[in-house]
Amino acid sequence: MGARSARVQVHLVCGARPNFMKVAPLYHALAAEPWADPVIVHTGQHYDANMSGAFFADFGLPEPHVSLGVGSGTHAEQTAKVMVAYERVLQERRPDLVVVVGDVNSTAAATLAAAKLGVKVAHLEAGLRSRDRRMPEELNRLVTDVLADLLWAPSQDGVENLLAEGIPAGRIQLVGNIMIDTLEMCRERIERQDAFSAFGLRPGGFAVATIHRPSNVDDPAVLGTLCAILESVSELVPLVFPVHPRTGRRIAAEGLLAGARRAGRLFLPEPMPYIAFMNLVFNARLVITDSGGIQEETTYLGIPCLTMRENTERPITVTHGTNRLCAPDQLLASVREILRRRPPSAPRIPYWDGRTAGRVVEAIRGQFAGRAGAAPAEAAPLAVSRS
Repeated sequence: MGARSARVQVHLVCGARPNFMKVAPLYHALAAEPWADPVIVHTGQHYDANMSGAFFADFGLPEPHVSLGVGSGTHAEQTAKVMVAYERVLQERRPDLVVVVGDVNSTAAATLAAAKLGVKVAHLEAGLRSRDRRMPEELNRLVTDVLADLLWAPSQDGVENLLAEGIPAGRIQLVGNIMIDTLEMCRERIERQDAFSAFGLRPGGFAVATIHRPSNVDDPAVLGTLCAILESVSELVPLVFPVHPRTGRRIAAEGLLAGARRAGRLFLPEPMPYIAFMNLVFNARLVITDSGGIQEETTYLGIPCLTMRENTERPITVTHGTNRLCAPDQLLASVREILRRRPPSAPRIPYWDGRTAGRVVEAIRGQFAGRAGAAPAEAAPLAVSRS
């Protein structure tokens, strides 16, 4: 192991495409600091050469500095592969800080590997809870937040969750929602596109759907029911449903959604790059999803969102935003209700302002004050409120 650099080396660990969305603003903010050396570590948990390349281009990211290439597998297999591969990386060149994001298997695995070697870990997007331990993501969140040294929460409910679990207040900081930074970083390019025109649609005259969770797509009976409902939705409003290839094959094999497609009311493109997809969301009348991030983005934009889940780890999007949890048998009525009403105004949630990456950089600077010009920020750190 070589001598430690005067610069503060920060590993930014990514395992799936949503992680790159969250890492991009922080990478650029750290890269602009003379004292920081950001290193992108791609575990390869999810990897598609075409889509990954498009995501790097969309966010102005370099190719990953470290690629673990763990590939697919069961939850245990992925977690074990990431731990083994990332431990080797940490032993070869020990970073000053490991930043993990989100709640995928790579998040928990990298945290475990770093914590066992005594490397400081920070969790960006800490404190989110669905209270549903049937979800692998919930287990990843719990493990990561117990072990991480620094917990950067996106909203006050995340802070409250961590305090209730006994996490010391000194480890918690309310920094805001990094996904909003990504959206604002790309806003100009998003607004310049007109991805909807490829489907012959007009702004505000269509809906967008994203359904990918195993609980919704792996059981043929559940998928068949959902598709029948989506077909009925498309009779009310044209629907763009970017489909993962695996789900698309199941839909084709069962002959699902054929009627709506023939009628030109439903469109099933392949997964889309971030800029093009967000152009659809920006111009949609409503969104149907089971994704986490889209609940946040639609809340920020003031776009009605129907989340096809029993619970959400982002309840602030329900209590303060435009999101609504929706069972399949409620979906059609909910769509009708949204179409009857005027679009809502975009709410304002504290620290969802496009400046989260800057607050995180200041938090890191404060941890390494005195290293190569990483002087502590003049402003006091954000207080953690118990109210």
